[in-house]
Amino acid sequence: MSDGRVTKSTAPATTESFDEVVLPHLQAAHRLAHWLMRNEHDAEDVVQEASLRAFRYFRTFTGGNGRAWFLRIVRNTCCGWRGHGCHAPTDSFDEVLHSWVRPTTDPEALLLQSDDITLIERAMRSLPDRFRELLALRELEGLSYRELADAKGIPMGTVMSGLSRARDALRAAVDHEVERAAAH
Repeated sequence: MSDGRVTKSTAPATTESFDEVVLPHLQAAHRLAHWLMRNEHDAEDVVQEASLRAFRYFRTFTGGNGRAWFLRIVRNTCCGWRGHGCHAPTDSFDEVLHSWVRPTTDPEALLLQSDDITLIERAMRSLPDRFRELLALRELEGLSYRELADAKGIPMGTVMSGLSRARDALRAAVDHEVERAAAH
C-alpha cells in the first residue's frame, strides 16, 4: 500500500527534452571543464563524455534546474578523469576565448586588461581545485547559491562559506601575484 510519497523510481519524468535541458548549457559546461581540467583537449573530451552521460541518464532528470544538473555531471566527469590520471595541465589560459571584456581600440587599455587577465588567471591557477571550481561557477557562469548547491550536491550554507573562503584565497593570491610582479 502506497503512502502517497513520490520516490525516485516513481517520480514523473520531466516533459522537457534533452535538447531543451542540456544543449543551451554546452558553452558553460565547456568553460567549467576548461577551468577544472586546465587543458583544452581534456575539456572537450570531458564535455563530450558528460553529454553522453546526460543523454544516457536523462530519464532520471525529474525537472528543475537543468543547468545545475548538467554542470554537476560535467564536474563529476572532471573529477573522474583527474582521478584516473587523465589530467595534464599543459594548455595555457586563452584570453580571447575566456575574456568577457570587449576589446577596446586604446593600446594602453588593451595592455592593462591583458596584464589584469594574466594576473587573475595566475592567481586562480594557484587556488585549490574546490575554490577555483566554486569561483568559476559563481563568478564566471553566474550560478546562484541554490544552483551551486545543486550542482555540487552540497548544502547552501556550505556553498556560502566555501565561496567566502575562496574569495579570501583569491584576494591573497592576487596580492601575492602583484607583489611578485612588483619585485621583478
